[in-house]
Amino acid sequence: MAAAVQSRSAAPRRAGTRGRPLRPGPRNSGSSRRTTRWRPCGAKPERELLMWEALREATDEEMERDPTVLVMGEDVGHYGGSYKVTYDLYKKYGEMRLLDTPIAENSFAGMGIGAAMTGLRPVIEGMNMGFLLLAFNQISNNCGMLHYTSGGQYKVPVVIRGPGGVGRQLGAEHSQRLESYFQSIPGVQLVACSTARNSKALLKAAIRSDNPVIFFEHVLLYNVKGPVGGKDEVQELNRAEVVREGTDITILCYSRMRYVSMQAVGDLVTQGYDPEVIDLISLKPFDLETIYNSLKKTRRVLIVEECMKTGGIGASLSSTISENFIDELDHEVVRLSSQDVPTAYAHELEAATIVQPEQVVEAVHRICGESAVPA
Repeated sequence: MAAAVQSRSAAPRRAGTRGRPLRPGPRNSGSSRRTTRWRPCGAKPERELLMWEALREATDEEMERDPTVLVMGEDVGHYGGSYKVTYDLYKKYGEMRLLDTPIAENSFAGMGIGAAMTGLRPVIEGMNMGFLLLAFNQISNNCGMLHYTSGGQYKVPVVIRGPGGVGRQLGAEHSQRLESYFQSIPGVQLVACSTARNSKALLKAAIRSDNPVIFFEHVLLYNVKGPVGGKDEVQELNRAEVVREGTDITILCYSRMRYVSMQAVGDLVTQGYDPEVIDLISLKPFDLETIYNSLKKTRRVLIVEECMKTGGIGASLSSTISENFIDELDHEVVRLSSQDVPTAYAHELEAATIVQPEQVVEAVHRICGESAVPA
């Protein structure tokens, strides 16, 4: 799967729609039918969905379960969302629960936070996470603080979600990694999904949470396919996921870097290394219990992120590990992060700004040495 993810292109864009993609599903490229893979020996079939379908199903199930859940944002209604996450849901729930808003992020983010204060559970979709910088005041001064400044009188059960990350030649303004911007806001929780299964289970948990949750989806992962759980599968928001167990080194990653790391692991295993890979999922707070249990075993750690090197998620995580677990390490914490430059449009320059699998392999060689390589 990892190799396939690396070569998959982002959805095509349509001129004059502020970077909005053409929907590659029901109306533009054939069927969006869910696929079923049958297991041998009479086992029950395992449903597989694309990640955007899993997010849509989570939204649908939670709206059906709880009438206070609604979605608001640019083109979430009739158009179905910039990446189809709300496709056709307005037909089922009406235009007031799939609320199309003007192109004014500060306005509809503030409206959503106000709605959450009155007892609703809004899901605010940003057409691109970069555009939510226009609503930074509402997210910081209102969303993150109102529960505290009101002495607990108000809850703000709101989910702010949307696509981000470096796509395929989308230009600097559409290729931002803003995790660390929002990580610095007190009172909000940060979650980054990476698979069809955890995107559905995490979004359901985020919608049910009484805390404000910023939910990061990567623009290149919407078409990743995988098994999904049923209506009752809800994943804990503040727990990391051990993707692969190993003994030589702990690789901490999240979002698309999960696939970059696993692609590198394929090469490392053939060279005799045994890496452990952990998908952080929760970017605030970090799951320090899972990280500690891994570091006790491997005693080496490599952080792989798409966020910027300066002030990024990896910088915060590195300092946290050094402050709490330094005695468990046999090597300094190593970070692989994006370059501190705006993302170029040119494909070669774009690729040079973010972490590639061969860089992960080289870093593991430096940290672990050559002793693990068979003769």
